[in-house]
Amino acid sequence: MFVLTVDQRGSRRDIDRVAPLLAEFANRDLIRPFQRTAGDEIQAVVADPATVVDLALDLVAREHWSIGIGAGPVEEPLPAETRAGRGPAFESARVAVDRAKSTPGRVAVEGSDPDAAADADTALALVAVLVARRTEEGRKAVEQMRRGCTQTEAARALGISKQAVSQRLSTAGWHVETAGRRLAERLLLEADT
Repeated sequence: MFVLTVDQRGSRRDIDRVAPLLAEFANRDLIRPFQRTAGDEIQAVVADPATVVDLALDLVAREHWSIGIGAGPVEEPLPAETRAGRGPAFESARVAVDRAKSTPGRVAVEGSDPDAAADADTALALVAVLVARRTEEGRKAVEQMRRGCTQTEAARALGISKQAVSQRLSTAGWHVETAGRRLAERLLLEADT
């Protein structure tokens, strides 16, 4: 099981970004939905490592969040309220979000198996840095591809040539991100012991 603890960066100097995020993430594939646990912090429980990677990198791209991922067991049965959950994955997520605040990609993984968690952390951090450094043009091109568009369809949607889409995807590291996501998913699965 995975617990995501997500903290808004610079919340004392910024607007409250939690409420819109909760509404947007309400329909994601979660065991327990994101809930506000403290002023600018939210938490969710997730079973699928692909969902964890999607959520983490989505949050990284938004630039306002530190993301902690705890991998491992939770006390069952899980309570109806996410914030009432307990167990090693919740504790690991707390440690991870605190560590994420000082990492380049603003994401960290902790877990019951420290070596497996460190491997997952490294893979996810590398992809997170790639996503965080992406230009707006690169983000738009990647977004089209993640929606299932061909490069021709993406070019049409963006009002640019197919060659420009290809160049933006290359500069954005789209193919590296795709492989990195798969690696992070596999390593998260190993960390979930």
